[in-house]
Amino acid sequence: MSELVRFSVAMPDELLMQFDNLVARRGLAKNRSEVIRDLVREALVDEEWDDPDAEIVGTLTIVFAHHATDLQSKLDSIQHAHHEKIISAMHVHLDAHNCLEVIVLRGKSADVRDITESILGVKGVKHGRLTATTTGAFL
Repeated sequence: MSELVRFSVAMPDELLMQFDNLVARRGLAKNRSEVIRDLVREALVDEEWDDPDAEIVGTLTIVFAHHATDLQSKLDSIQHAHHEKIISAMHVHLDAHNCLEVIVLRGKSADVRDITESILGVKGVKHGRLTATTTGAFL
């Protein structure tokens, strides 16, 4: 880990009280400095995610109707067409009618978004969400 540098932050009392509540909710091992570092990292990750050429990693979680006509074949075709960017996929049977799939993607932000939109746009996909982060090179 690199050397820590101290700096001060001024904020209104009410905002500080709310921040201290956030610190308390994050657990015993967290203090103001740790939570500020977490928030800065999160902001940097969000900014990198906005760069279409940035290398990112993401998990796309989808829920879909198991019995929808040809749906699994369409999802598999999209994934196979982008096999170099799809690291892994896990399929879960939620009940007799619904499945959940978690797809791990890695590539340029724009490419990951395009693949995500292709999958979410398939008829029969009920819900989906992409959670993205960076590869961690700068953190």
